[in-house]
Amino acid sequence: MPSTTGKTMLINGHQLYVENSGPQNAPLVVLLHHGLGAVPSWSEQVPALVQAGYRTLVYDRWGYGKSDARQELSMPFFPDDLEDLKDLLDEFDVERFSLVGHSDGGTIALYFAARYTELVDSMVVVAAHIYVEPKMQPGIVGVRSAYENQKRFRQGLHRLHGDKTERVFYNWFGGWTSKPENKNWDMRPVLKRIECPVLVVQGFEDEHATPQHARDIAEAIPQSELWLEPGAGHMLPQEAPQEFNQRLIGFLNENIKGKENRMQSTDR
Repeated sequence: MPSTTGKTMLINGHQLYVENSGPQNAPLVVLLHHGLGAVPSWSEQVPALVQAGYRTLVYDRWGYGKSDARQELSMPFFPDDLEDLKDLLDEFDVERFSLVGHSDGGTIALYFAARYTELVDSMVVVAAHIYVEPKMQPGIVGVRSAYENQKRFRQGLHRLHGDKTERVFYNWFGGWTSKPENKNWDMRPVLKRIECPVLVVQGFEDEHATPQHARDIAEAIPQSELWLEPGAGHMLPQEAPQEFNQRLIGFLNENIKGKENRMQSTDR
């Protein structure tokens, strides 16, 4: 396991739990967890990234895991989460970095890269949402059924969120189902502002989105690659970590380390 420093930090008036792993002078990768996730959701990715020569920064978003609780999520625009990420980067004095986001974390990553183009070197988004499509509603209802009827599912969430588990779940569920304005939400016009290379990832059998959703994300971003994985669902990083890590690290190597090597060759 990589050398990891975990601590709680006061960001925007609330406490966030943050883990920092790997060499401090290595290229930084920030990972944003999915809508019911937390720091351990990236347990398969952090060691692989550090072994590949990267430094990682992973944190429980406000309302999740070991971070402070919150009353509701600011979905689907996530303004509070964007402010938290920017202030956290400022606390660590980060000038450039790469972003990896899964599901809601992917949506936050897309918004962040569109707003702070000067900060993001490259980005990988997995099962991100950019609008609400018909398939999303039954998928979310299915997760609620699992939460209410499957003890093992609830226990898994409790290991991540402890006493906040019920609030975490219904904040997420209500954020996608109880706001009528979500039906008209469409962030495709924002995506054209993203300037960095982006790998758009989605399982072909994603429970919450059709393959067209990922195609629309890739089509809207100027420098993008699309990876649709046959047979995979919404949780690709957790369900097929070796394959995901290989593609993730390959993409980062090509766009970060490859860029550094090219610059060094030019300097010579």
